[in-house]
Amino acid sequence: MADQGREGGLDAPTRHPLNQDDPKFWDEGELNQELARVYEICHGCRRCVSLCNAFPTLFDLVDESETMEVDGVAIADYGKVVDQCYLCDLCYLSKCPYVPPHEWNVDFPHLMLRAKAIKFRKGDTIRRDRLITSTDLVGKLASKPVLNSLVNFGNGNGAVRKAMDKVFAIHQDAKLPPYARHSARKRHAERIVEPARVSSEADSGQNRVALFTTCYCNYNEPALAESIIKVLEHNDVVVELPMREHCCGMPKLELGDLDTVRRLKDENVPVLHQLVEKGYTIIAPVPSCVLMFKQELPLLFPEDEQVAAVAAAFADPFEYLYQLHKQGQLKTDFKQPLGNVSYHVACHQRVQNIGPKTRQILELIENTKVKPIERCSGHDGTYGVKKETLRHANKIAAPIVRQIKQQQPDYYGSDCPIAGKHLENNLDGQATVHPIDLLCMAYGL
Repeated sequence: MADQGREGGLDAPTRHPLNQDDPKFWDEGELNQELARVYEICHGCRRCVSLCNAFPTLFDLVDESETMEVDGVAIADYGKVVDQCYLCDLCYLSKCPYVPPHEWNVDFPHLMLRAKAIKFRKGDTIRRDRLITSTDLVGKLASKPVLNSLVNFGNGNGAVRKAMDKVFAIHQDAKLPPYARHSARKRHAERIVEPARVSSEADSGQNRVALFTTCYCNYNEPALAESIIKVLEHNDVVVELPMREHCCGMPKLELGDLDTVRRLKDENVPVLHQLVEKGYTIIAPVPSCVLMFKQELPLLFPEDEQVAAVAAAFADPFEYLYQLHKQGQLKTDFKQPLGNVSYHVACHQRVQNIGPKTRQILELIENTKVKPIERCSGHDGTYGVKKETLRHANKIAAPIVRQIKQQQPDYYGSDCPIAGKHLENNLDGQATVHPIDLLCMAYGL
């Protein structure tokens, strides 16, 4: 029996396409009506108040208005809520009882995305945000020999950081990741798949993975890509890299720059689709990038068959390892126990609905106990470096930091390497270790 009219109904949540090609999507008047409708529902519910700063911002606007209702909030202030949303999707996934198929049809993150897209198209997005979401461009420039030294020096220099704080509103206390001089794709150039090899060698029956390195792991933390390669090759998986790779588009999606998202889709998907047709599984080390291909692009381009095929072939690294385990192909010749591990479950991994695969794989290791922490880290890649939002990012991370301190683990980490570093920046002393690196340690690789 259909349950769509009841709060907390048992029907499975569903996501509707974004419909960005419909002229109504870009109608600012209709947007404001929908914002008012959803804000009214959120105001009457308030169960998402602890997730991020978007909901406290909304509820403060309501409570401080003359009517203490949404009708007392100025339309000009609606954007203050939008600016605090970084599309973690946790409200949709874990809190909201009114998501579709409920008749109220609340999809708060995608409503915020629509508002961001209209803001971007109007030209109201500031230059800093356009720059810091151009992760591929910044990475390419920052990895060049002379610039690499200058960028890494500037990121750690107090005087330079004060200037960046003043001119670009990049918070002087936000720790920025270093850039590697040799990117992951340069270090593993011999693994790049030539078109001729794709057509002739992928039918051997051996497990083959195409590693989409992501901007972060390609330019900032190439050692993580190397750890993935080590673990997969230890399990007799052939690992290769796509012929070309560009940003997945998630930073631009969160900015509302849908035209650039489309362009990046057109650059990435055909190359990946060629590999999918030959039986490759595609994985990426950053959950946000996996989610972009598995969920967001299909919702943006629901009629694109190549997008659908790539989405079906994309997997989180530990999701793929768990598939190997189920097939009896994962080696369990671990040489080192890990003891107690505090494990932060990344938001964009939770949204994939793949289950606790990282925990399940790590607990195959003898004398290893994994304690998951299902809270948002608050970083989001850019939210945790902006002058106006760093304090909110740290506040959101505080419950995780508190739990890690209480657990006193031998190791802690997150599937999202950026979230892991953000937690490390809020802890004293102990460094984060990515779960893939923990697996390398356990294997003795």
